[in-house]
Amino acid sequence: MGGRRELLAGIRRDERGFTLIELLTVLAMLVIVVTALATVLVSALNIEAEMNRRFTSQINARLALDQLRRELHCAASVTVGGGGTSVTVVLGNRCPSAAGGTTVSWCTIGSGSRFALYRQVGSSCTSSGKKAADYLTTDAVFTLVPPVSGSLAKLRVSLPVNAKPGAGRDYRLEDDIVLRNSSRA
Repeated sequence: MGGRRELLAGIRRDERGFTLIELLTVLAMLVIVVTALATVLVSALNIEAEMNRRFTSQINARLALDQLRRELHCAASVTVGGGGTSVTVVLGNRCPSAAGGTTVSWCTIGSGSRFALYRQVGSSCTSSGKKAADYLTTDAVFTLVPPVSGSLAKLRVSLPVNAKPGAGRDYRLEDDIVLRNSSRA
């Protein structure tokens, strides 16, 4: 009988459960693991949002440059104004995007290190026009290059894009667009 009592006493000791110290230790380790996982998850979500913003701004700059190039190639006249912050295009008769004689203005509007490129029908350009590109880091994006020895005039367009200015390098989209209706030098 004595062996049986010892066996029952041993089983009762094993059924005591966990002590408060053991529970607090496991809870602290669980908090550390969950906090680390949450920090990694939040960081990954922020990086994904930034990459999406960067990708979208670069694609929009490419699309804006493509539309501007098409309009400049069929332009009857081009005028750069505002220190390179705007360009006014009078479209020719062969332009598919608008009837001949239509005036379209492109301009950059913003402040600090964030500017946007707008397109508006008419000779003046405001932020009420269609936003073509965002996150430009400068407002002077247009330069008229006069014709030299038998060549046509060009419009140099430089779109430096950075969705997070001050962090990383600009994505610079540049093109010299030949003004087909200009006079040769």
